[in-house]
Amino acid sequence: MRKILHADCDCFYAAVEMRDNPALRDVPLVIGGRAEQRGVVATCNYPARTYGIRSAMSMAHAKRLCPHLHRLSPDFEKYRQASNQVQDIFRELTPLIEPLSLDEAFLDVTHIERMQGSATWMAQWLKQEVQQRVGITISVGVAPNKFLAKIASDWQKPDGLYTITPDQISKFLDQLPITKLHGVGPATAKKLEAQGIHTCRELRTIELATLLDEFGKFGVRLHELARGIDERPVKVERERKSISVETTFDRDLPTMTVCREKITDLVTRLEERIARNQHPAINKLFVKIRFDDFSITTMETAGQAPALESFLPLFDTAWQRAERPVRLLGVGVRLVPEDAQRQLGLF
Repeated sequence: MRKILHADCDCFYAAVEMRDNPALRDVPLVIGGRAEQRGVVATCNYPARTYGIRSAMSMAHAKRLCPHLHRLSPDFEKYRQASNQVQDIFRELTPLIEPLSLDEAFLDVTHIERMQGSATWMAQWLKQEVQQRVGITISVGVAPNKFLAKIASDWQKPDGLYTITPDQISKFLDQLPITKLHGVGPATAKKLEAQGIHTCRELRTIELATLLDEFGKFGVRLHELARGIDERPVKVERERKSISVETTFDRDLPTMTVCREKITDLVTRLEERIARNQHPAINKLFVKIRFDDFSITTMETAGQAPALESFLPLFDTAWQRAERPVRLLGVGVRLVPEDAQRQLGLF
């Protein structure tokens, strides 16, 4: 049986700023772009959350919810330094670490013998060391697999520690809402709830064959998660699946012609980013558009050459789906999976 930790820094960007300026601890604080420049909330502290403010919310909306909101522009270099400090502490405990972002990671401590092999004691040690050395709090979930560990880390936030032992899995899942299951979005939840299924306990009553009919291969995943089954290992090296660039504009781009002019700059930036990643093998190209009504559309096609003449037809087709002013434009490439690259190398 594995012992997995999921460590998640609490409101990370805001936590670093409050560490450096304690006067910000008790005021509603957001990190993100300016409202007048179409900025969004990257993160916010807990006082701000009491007003209903959340990550990815437009800054203009956040300001309406809390007019006296304190906003700071992100300082990514400072956040990277803090993240590196946290990751260094993780590595003192185990080499089996799967970073998910600057502020969270999975750790496999199955074979760690320190602290009498207690994963809960290891989690307590992590929390203490991060607080003392980095000056921020982390929440840690302890469980036999990644799925449960991630849910556990969120169970008692902020500054939480929650352990799910193997003999507690069934009881824990009985009352767990299906909306907590990874991959269950609004559409899937609505479909399940229409059948009277709101918890994992209720989901376990549905036969696998029925889930396969209703949800295809995702039905297998639902069947497993409802029972706390997750065999995914902690992957020390995460495989990159795509490379992309995008821009949110201060003012909506009014016409197709103006948008096409912006695509040129985006493709140049994309080519530079691909070069920094040692020109990985590409198998698809895509364009992303967010219109002024916040609807999003993407268009992709098979291809290996991320050239301007390849992206423009994709944009034209995507734009014609709504023919509205454009708030955001993005271009990117999908990468050939590493195992497929290795197989190709054999030939």
